[in-house]
Amino acid sequence: MAKSWVKVLCENPNRELFCEFEGDWISRGEFLSQTTKSAGAMVESGLTAGDRIILSSSSSLGMIIGYVAALRLGLVVVPVNPSYTKDEISHIVRDVKPSGAIVDSPQRAEWILDTMKSPGFVSSFTGPGSDLPLPKGDLAVFFTDGEINQNAASDLDLDQSHLDTPALIAYTSGTTGRPKGAVLTHGNLLASARSLNLAWRWDHTDRLVLSLPLFHMHGLGVGVNGTLCAGSSAVIMDKFEPGRVAQAVKNYSASMFFGVPTMYQRFLESEYLDSLASLRLMVSGSAPLSKEVHKEIEIRTGKIVLERYGTTESLINISNPYDSDRVAGKVGFPLPGVEVYVSDDKGEIFIGGPTVFAGYLNDPIATASAFPEKDRIFATGDVGEIDDDGRISIAGRLKDVIISGGYNVYPKEVEDVLRTHPAVKDAAVIGVESREWGEEVVGFIIMESAVSEIELILHSANTLAGYKRPKRIIFVQEFPRNALGKVISSDLRGMLTQFRVESTRP
Repeated sequence: MAKSWVKVLCENPNRELFCEFEGDWISRGEFLSQTTKSAGAMVESGLTAGDRIILSSSSSLGMIIGYVAALRLGLVVVPVNPSYTKDEISHIVRDVKPSGAIVDSPQRAEWILDTMKSPGFVSSFTGPGSDLPLPKGDLAVFFTDGEINQNAASDLDLDQSHLDTPALIAYTSGTTGRPKGAVLTHGNLLASARSLNLAWRWDHTDRLVLSLPLFHMHGLGVGVNGTLCAGSSAVIMDKFEPGRVAQAVKNYSASMFFGVPTMYQRFLESEYLDSLASLRLMVSGSAPLSKEVHKEIEIRTGKIVLERYGTTESLINISNPYDSDRVAGKVGFPLPGVEVYVSDDKGEIFIGGPTVFAGYLNDPIATASAFPEKDRIFATGDVGEIDDDGRISIAGRLKDVIISGGYNVYPKEVEDVLRTHPAVKDAAVIGVESREWGEEVVGFIIMESAVSEIELILHSANTLAGYKRPKRIIFVQEFPRNALGKVISSDLRGMLTQFRVESTRP
């Protein structure tokens, strides 16, 4: 992967590549030089090809330089959410046994060192709190907020990784149980980036506004990797705000914006939606985009959001077409080189192709479960359908399917119906154990305006069979979500203890 990037970046070295919002551009040539120097600093600290390095930082140019430097050196990068607690970070550190870290927080560095349960060595510790006393030993910790050691070795052996060499260990979101580390190779990353460049007509003329978090595969695996592979440019933002994105689109003459559904919802609620009208491409992923939001954005901007589908373990696999109809509620067609089929028994989506990961770190049981039929054909755990035209839609997670009265109920179908009521701002549905039904459907609602439980249940009766209708409705101010906006079903179940609501059966 890094070898391909370097080839692209060596062409037109003066061309703009990255800038932080309201900051100065770094050229392709400057970027390559800085990644070489950073790789040299890592070598001087004792890191060698094959070592694992934690990457846990807010989105910044320094973070991207550290990421690419590590890949060029042949290190295996482990992206970690910087908002994780000590317990969450410790789980990952114990699993990967890193030799280094790129972080922007002294506290996070201390957690990593403490978890290693061995003396730690802090090299080029220049970020905030750099006077924090830490023990010495064999763990190199770099901070992106500041100048790291630039005394690079002159004989660096960079860009030598092969396609089957591990590049990333990307941890699943952990919405149910402990996160697992998916091992992705340089070949996986390259195949995904190239297929998106092709499918989305993404080339050197494009400029992306990238406000997605870079610890996640949507921001890192799609935004950063795709930009480098296309030889295009990107504006890096440390957080998402509609006004800041609108300003970036205008000031930098951007052509693309990638987001998650909650971002598009916030645009609709803001005064800045019109700024998206100048873009040639808006992409939504990581969670389903409601048909209502999809339609309203089209009406108000004249542009149709392109939905796509992917997983941590297989990157991006399916996309609505760039040149023809994009259908709301559908994620589209398989990308070039990707094989997709849906099982007859459970409706589970299976993915094959060069983007599929090698397996889970230190977890042979989970790896075997991910490939139940044959190697390289990944059982995603998502439930979907393929229509007569070959378009694919996602119904939900296999583990989230509700079995009520012996029938399967897919939460997304019920959520879509509830959202059609004008008083409903958003809906989330889970299954709850029931003595009578096995499981019963429970809906959580964020209101746009006043509405009663009975009114919503009757509203669902106009569209849904009896076994699919919510037996209870619970009104909340917000849903528990992970960093990319996915509703955490386990936390919704935990919220049930706060409510004493009897089932309602009209």
